[in-house]
Amino acid sequence: MLKNKKILVTGADGFIGSHLTEMLLGQGAKVRALSQYNSFNYWGWLDDLDDNQNLEIVCGDVRDPHYCKEITKDIDIIFHLAALIAIPYSYVAPTSYVDTNINGTLNICQAALENKVSRIIHTSTSEVYGTARYVPIDEKHPKQAQSPYSASKIGADAMAMSFYNAFKLPVTIARPFNTYGPRQSARAIIPTIITQIANGAKEIKLGDLTPTRDFNFVKDTCRGFIALANSAESIGKEVNISSNFEISMKDTLELIKKIMKSDVEFITDEQRVRPQNSEVFRLWGENKLIKKITDFEPKYSIEDGLRETCDWFAQSANLKKYKSNIYNV
Repeated sequence: MLKNKKILVTGADGFIGSHLTEMLLGQGAKVRALSQYNSFNYWGWLDDLDDNQNLEIVCGDVRDPHYCKEITKDIDIIFHLAALIAIPYSYVAPTSYVDTNINGTLNICQAALENKVSRIIHTSTSEVYGTARYVPIDEKHPKQAQSPYSASKIGADAMAMSFYNAFKLPVTIARPFNTYGPRQSARAIIPTIITQIANGAKEIKLGDLTPTRDFNFVKDTCRGFIALANSAESIGKEVNISSNFEISMKDTLELIKKIMKSDVEFITDEQRVRPQNSEVFRLWGENKLIKKITDFEPKYSIEDGLRETCDWFAQSANLKKYKSNIYNV
């Protein structure tokens, strides 16, 4: 249904955005991919994509409302992924998160309204729920701002939904739970484990391993985005994209060790431990709604997804892009 559609992907140079761009191009869409402006013409993970006549890469910043109005012209669908996402960095630079996540979303929504864009899929995060008060977490679960990052995403979601309520802008809030896979940032736990093992570490430094997560392989997350864009029933709704499966950080570590045939030991690095009231100790997402209104069904088990992820990171050309000896906030 997206063939020949003109689609804008913000945050296309990032982890999920680059995979989504690739998947959209594979379905015949015409993609305008936004990479954050820099003076080096560096396009992030878009640099690794094959040439495609349906791909237009533009460089800019969602914090600029004039630029947002320009790049949303003649666009049918927007997938808005541009955001600051690292939780530890939000402790030291919270204003940046408000500027990018909340104001950036405002700018995209205002531009979409003025340019009469037919659909917007706005990216939320399971972090808005905070530590689960009940499981599995459905879309009615209370929001809990346990970090400046999650607070900024709660604000961004509310801003996007306000444009649906006030102006009938056709917005869907897509709320993926913890996405992992090839190209993921080194700040996340799965790349942190894999890159340290792949570089030959005998001991790996991690934070608290007791929290649980609902991990989604990146290709499933992207399929969820596209399913929501193809569903008129998703307009005006907040929708989880989750596997409906819970695993602890410790069990994730053990599974990666098994896949990589490693006997590495784990040691606690205190700088990687979140403040007590900021740590989200349990995430397990209900996915009944997305199954009800779309044809979405997760395809990847945690084992299959981790195996593909480990294989990608094990390639020297990919591994050398990561500084596993440095804690990335």
